[in-house]
Amino acid sequence: MFRRAMTLIVSAVLLVGFTVAALAVPVPYVVASPGLALDTLGELDGEQVIQVEGHPSYEHDGSLSMVTVQYAGGPGSRMNLFTALSAWLSPSQAVLPEEAIFPPDRSAEEVSQTQAVQMDNSQDAAVAAALNEMDVPYETAAVVHTVNEDYPAEGVLRSGDVLVEIDGEPVADKEEAVAAVQDRSPGDPVRILVERDGQKQEVEVGTVESDTGDPIIGITVENDMTFPFDVEISVGGVGGPSAGMMFALGVMDRLDPEGLTGGHHIAGTGTIDVDGNVGGVSGVQQKMVSAKREGAEYFLVAAESCDQTFESAVTGQIEVVRVETLEEAADALEDIREGDTDALPRC
Repeated sequence: MFRRAMTLIVSAVLLVGFTVAALAVPVPYVVASPGLALDTLGELDGEQVIQVEGHPSYEHDGSLSMVTVQYAGGPGSRMNLFTALSAWLSPSQAVLPEEAIFPPDRSAEEVSQTQAVQMDNSQDAAVAAALNEMDVPYETAAVVHTVNEDYPAEGVLRSGDVLVEIDGEPVADKEEAVAAVQDRSPGDPVRILVERDGQKQEVEVGTVESDTGDPIIGITVENDMTFPFDVEISVGGVGGPSAGMMFALGVMDRLDPEGLTGGHHIAGTGTIDVDGNVGGVSGVQQKMVSAKREGAEYFLVAAESCDQTFESAVTGQIEVVRVETLEEAADALEDIREGDTDALPRC
């Protein structure tokens, strides 16, 4: 009997030990949790998040908060199985495969750098979209971003070249530049007037056929926008493009003497492009939790992300408004200001 009892005790201890050891094993998952909620109309570290110089700007009651997701785990800091299981049982957290956030062919540092670039680009696009919505003109130029190796443009064009004319016709932005190059047959040359280091010169570049059959010269082009006044957006170390819509609304509020919120507390998430199109994002459930914690009454979300709101832990406690464009978002805020919320588009 004693030997049998000892065997059972040892077996139980070993089982507990193995279980504890298994729970402590690092696993390739990432936990997404509610993150920062930052009022774009407010301050961060004593300075306004959105600062306008060279144009009248205004401060109003209410808030337009961007919301974020914070991630735990990933390469170099993997969590254990116990932590992952606990997060899986949490109504406000999500457990994702590591490669969903950190692609296997990229380091954590590279992912962080990409997110920083995306944040910068989203801020520029937000300012442009806000000015477009408010009919404030600004200048654009088509600028060479990268020159690809083993393509006709290599050695002829350089990063930073401004594309002034193509085949004698002026180009104002990257869309016009791309259309001008594709208005020919593959193999035909392109005459391009570029501005480089303040000097203009004409170059000729050959074309080759792309995978889609279009003529290309082997460059990527970006729009360089020159605004009539300075708009600076400061959000600390936050990265990614998902705050674009809220940045655009924040800029509009700063420039509007009457403001957009009517004193209401609004949060939201969605990307933005210069034309004011609002794009979908991930982590909407976690962002809604952050918004609710900050006292938001309404949550603006891209139509593409509506399906993420249905299982949110706070659905029903905060009004979810579906938007596809910056104009729709501004219209929704007008309805909220006027108390006419019955017709608000909802997910």
